[in-house]
Amino acid sequence: MNVFRDSRPAAADRPPRQPPPLPQPTTGLRQRLSELRGPGVRPRPLDARALAALAANPGCRRRSLLDGAGVDKAALAGALGSPAPFGQSQFALARGNSFEARVKADDGADLMRLLHERMDAGAAPPEPGAVAVPDLSAAGPEGRAARTALALREATTAGGWALLDHPMLTLEVAGSPAYLEPDAVVVHPDGGWTVVEIKSFPMIDGAADPAKVGAAARQAAVYVLALERVAAQVAAATGRTVPVRDRVLLVCPKDFANLPTAEAVDVRKQLATTRRQLQRLTKVEDIAGQLPPGITFDLRLADDGKTVTRSAEELAEAVEAVDAAYAPECLAACELAFHCRGRSRAAGAVESLGRGVRGELGGLRTVAEVLEAAGTGRAEDGTGDGRAGDDRTGVGSLARTDCGAGADDHPATDLSPGAPATEALRRAAALRSEALAAARRAQASAQAEEAPCR
Repeated sequence: MNVFRDSRPAAADRPPRQPPPLPQPTTGLRQRLSELRGPGVRPRPLDARALAALAANPGCRRRSLLDGAGVDKAALAGALGSPAPFGQSQFALARGNSFEARVKADDGADLMRLLHERMDAGAAPPEPGAVAVPDLSAAGPEGRAARTALALREATTAGGWALLDHPMLTLEVAGSPAYLEPDAVVVHPDGGWTVVEIKSFPMIDGAADPAKVGAAARQAAVYVLALERVAAQVAAATGRTVPVRDRVLLVCPKDFANLPTAEAVDVRKQLATTRRQLQRLTKVEDIAGQLPPGITFDLRLADDGKTVTRSAEELAEAVEAVDAAYAPECLAACELAFHCRGRSRAAGAVESLGRGVRGELGGLRTVAEVLEAAGTGRAEDGTGDGRAGDDRTGVGSLARTDCGAGADDHPATDLSPGAPATEALRRAAALRSEALAAARRAQASAQAEEAPCR
């Protein structure tokens, strides 16, 4: 319907503008990503856990491209000879599915009771049979996402309790749409929306493992971010502001039983971090456009669908064509982390020692440069011979452990005595030399005292 300028609402009453639709990959980009995966290889969908890990390391172009193209990183790591022991056991998966079914039984009666008690005690309690549970089935992820958006709009307009079981949400990641499936989303009578995370780790005496709760919060923050986009669309269509709550409901087994308990988790910090980091991601199209022609991550599986026929050397060459940003934290979040760690150590990169160490070393990029800077400082104050490999600098053993023969291939950076990192290394080397000299004097004195007794 055409709307004339005269009939538009005033600016104060105008509903929020509907955000633009999620960008879809162009035909050329889809073809390029298909070539990267290999002919006939279906893309692996991104889940919230992978997105949270990607947001935690937005500078890794390698992971951005592989995840954006839907490459199976676990299979790729295995073919490279550096498999990662990731994934849940079948027993853990079965236990988690059983607990989730228990929580959602009887149209989510236990779930709604817990949510009312923990997050919305001021509202009318959800009566049995009065909670709407819309059917979200549709063809394909695009259809399910559209059906979810419609169900959320209808439930918000109705003004009652509603439980959406495994809705489908969309989120733009590096210029491409990602489809996400939270455990549940609850619509409150006031129109607010709450994300529900159901986990199988226990809450003992009302407290759960902080590391696991933190991981669940980061995952839930991705869902909240995706849900905010749907809320903007509903607000644009209805003119009604839809609050997406920044506290999520974490449901876990109580103690070691199968009975559910829950706590509200504030995810504002994780939400702000995830939003900022996802905005920093380089677009997949830009990364793919900078690759040499002919690069592909196709494993070329045999007819049995399991045997890799492509050589590890050829795959490694393709992987190394994309820059990575390795850090020890990757070992808990990325399937390719062991391969990247091996390459980082072989190159003598200081990143393999952690982001904190990397930040303290300033412009020094390799362990060889660190050794050279420390040796230069020692030579200036007469406490050493200035050799980069001198173990008395305190980092020689580190070089043998965390770098390989390729460390000397990197060009030196700023090793001037006035550089802050060089000064710190010089002082550390001098202090260590003094401490070792004092220890040797004490040992010699003790041996001299014991000599007459013998």
